Amino acid sequence: MKMFAAFLLLLLIGLQFRLWVSDDGVRSLITLRHANAVQKAENEELARRNSELAGEVKDLKEGNAAVEEHARHDLGMVGRGETFYQIIDQALLPGTPEPAAGASNPVQRTAR
Repeated sequence: MKMFAAFLLLLLIGLQFRLWVSDDGVRSLITLRHANAVQKAENEELARRNSELAGEVKDLKEGNAAVEEHARHDLGMVGRGETFYQIIDQALLPGTPEPAAGASNPVQRTAR
């Protein structure tokens, strides 16, 4: 009888070992759950991005406002009847004298 109990105990230990340590046990389950959570987060981010892109495509197809916004921002275009003014900071122009000592200089200059 003792031999049978020892056999059952060894069998139980072996099955528990396989359950907790082997590649198809609890460790694998935890790893898969983590990978699943990471993939779900990535899918949610991509779904949000797709939704934004779908809205942008809809705006581009239906109206001129989005096209005009892209032309102004990406291409620097100016509409009819508008005047473009560009303000240049004197400190950024080449050949301008260095500011006086102690004056704030918005541009870092380095000697080469």
